[in-house]
Amino acid sequence: MAMAAAQLHFTIALLPGILLVCFLLSVEAKGKDIEVKELQIGVKYKPKDCDIQAHKGDKVKVHYKGTLTDGTVFDSSYERKDPIEFELGAGHVIKGWDQGLLGMCVGEKRKLKIPSKLGYGAQGSPPKIPGGATLIFDTELVAVNGKGIGETEESEL
Repeated sequence: MAMAAAQLHFTIALLPGILLVCFLLSVEAKGKDIEVKELQIGVKYKPKDCDIQAHKGDKVKVHYKGTLTDGTVFDSSYERKDPIEFELGAGHVIKGWDQGLLGMCVGEKRKLKIPSKLGYGAQGSPPKIPGGATLIFDTELVAVNGKGIGETEESEL
């Protein structure tokens, strides 16, 4: 019984030190850039009705905010109040976008975490995007082939 009490006392005495080490490691991890190896797609909002989806070859209009993993904003169509328009899958944008926007519904919002290999690679895009950077984009699909929310194929007949 005395041995068990001694072990318990020893464990309790070590607990604050263990907690301090865990805390310091978590603080250090938060300060480091988060490197992503593969494309990560997070759906932040999806409309109840998904009448129009983005497919390869479609002309899409997208609002976005691009940040580095430390939170630095390097570009934002929201600030310009001008969404980007391009042909999906044609290589007009970085590969992470061509892949990450496929199947997206008009009105849907996604967070894309794009590894360097699907972004700007080792060379980056100076001066705002360093080489090897993981990119984070908050995206919103505004229109597909000129059709926005409430503008389905039937409405044009």
